[in-house]
Amino acid sequence: MVLVTGLYGGDYQSAGHWLQARPLLGSEQWLNQAVFTCDSTLRWFDGPEVFVDDQHCTKGEIVTTDFHQIDQWVDQAIASTPIYDLHTHLYPAAMPEYCLWGLDELLTYHYLIAETIRVSPISYEDFWRRDQEQQAACIWENLFVDRAPLSEACRGVVTVLHRLGLNLQSRNLADYRAWFKNQSAQQQIDRIFKLANVKSVVMTNDALDPKERAYWENGAAEADPRFKGVLRIDPVLLGWPQVARTLAGFGYQVGAELGQESLKEIRRFLTDWIKKMKALYVAVSLTPQWRYPDDSPATTVIKQCILPVCQEHNLPFALMVGVRRQVNPLLKLAGDSLGKSDIVSLDRLLSENPNNKFMCTMLSRENQHELAVTARKHRNLFLFGCWWFLNNPALIEEMTRMRMELLGEAFVPQHSDCRVLEQLLYKWDHSRRIIAKVMKDKFADLARSGWVVTQAEIQRTATRYLSSNFEEFLAR
Repeated sequence: MVLVTGLYGGDYQSAGHWLQARPLLGSEQWLNQAVFTCDSTLRWFDGPEVFVDDQHCTKGEIVTTDFHQIDQWVDQAIASTPIYDLHTHLYPAAMPEYCLWGLDELLTYHYLIAETIRVSPISYEDFWRRDQEQQAACIWENLFVDRAPLSEACRGVVTVLHRLGLNLQSRNLADYRAWFKNQSAQQQIDRIFKLANVKSVVMTNDALDPKERAYWENGAAEADPRFKGVLRIDPVLLGWPQVARTLAGFGYQVGAELGQESLKEIRRFLTDWIKKMKALYVAVSLTPQWRYPDDSPATTVIKQCILPVCQEHNLPFALMVGVRRQVNPLLKLAGDSLGKSDIVSLDRLLSENPNNKFMCTMLSRENQHELAVTARKHRNLFLFGCWWFLNNPALIEEMTRMRMELLGEAFVPQHSDCRVLEQLLYKWDHSRRIIAKVMKDKFADLARSGWVVTQAEIQRTATRYLSSNFEEFLAR
């Protein structure tokens, strides 16, 4: 029996069962205008406060200890909350060379290229000689016609076609391609953002790419406010001494030696492009061999350029660690892999720079528990997402459950890492289900422990995971 206690007392019936209520502070008045929406679920309409099993609830709040009700509230909250996707490779329609969308882009995604060449007799050379439509047809035939599309990357294409209302029974590539060719990039962006319930995506922007620089110089990169800028600095951090010539070509007085004048000019470059891009953070992708500190140019640039500039602008420095580049060069973009990274280096970076903000995701499953514990120890570390090869349902669930148990609400479970616009549909459809599944289990555990769960706190948790945690960390 649920005991309801308020400034007024009384007995109330819930789905045919009477629930006992008693007055507080010796009051002789009775609790009134309380409505129970299901067993153990109270909607409170009158009076300043109410207690359920001695737990305080506010006026108008809906509470429950019923597991089915918890499941419904979690599903509603996760489905209805707009997403702030904090790391993607998506771009607005005004940047057509970078804005990848449509069926052929979906099918020639590098995950599917690797899967196709693995199972097909086609040679690397023969595959790469084909144009994109021919490559897409080869992938469709091998992975969707000759085989069931069981991998997550294949299932993602199926989810996209289904969510766009296309006839999956036909399995007719020409019909699907004809539908996509009748769309424009801007129409598709608007449609996909609405269907995926995504409010903003964060791009990956390279200020050393001459073509991309031109879009920032003429304002096209800022044409759609849903696309947010991030300054990606891999060459500046890792490309010495070769990158000195590139920076000098853009008017920065940088030499091959990292003397004081060169470091000053690197700081100027970072500042210029943070301002131009209105960058939300500064980001780099690192190999498993990254160590901090060491005697490499990377440590010098981090200490004397990136950290002081990020602190000055109150921006996080985002480290995405664990990629092994081109383990199979014959696969081109599909040829990257992963390795276990050194979290001790991250610990040192965090502890030596408590006034800087950091974001981190790591690529190896074997790093995830240690990384979550590291986030417990450093309040300046923001843990996010299931990156790249971790973006598989079994691993997303495992990591989200472990992080929730170690960090509570203080992380972001997922980012899409999309390279093709329509991937927003499947990556967020699939991830929402998994995040909801784990949330249901955790709130049910709370209810079993005696906590009376409120609809408001479930919605608040969903909002934090899908949007506001990231926004609040940026503003902190």
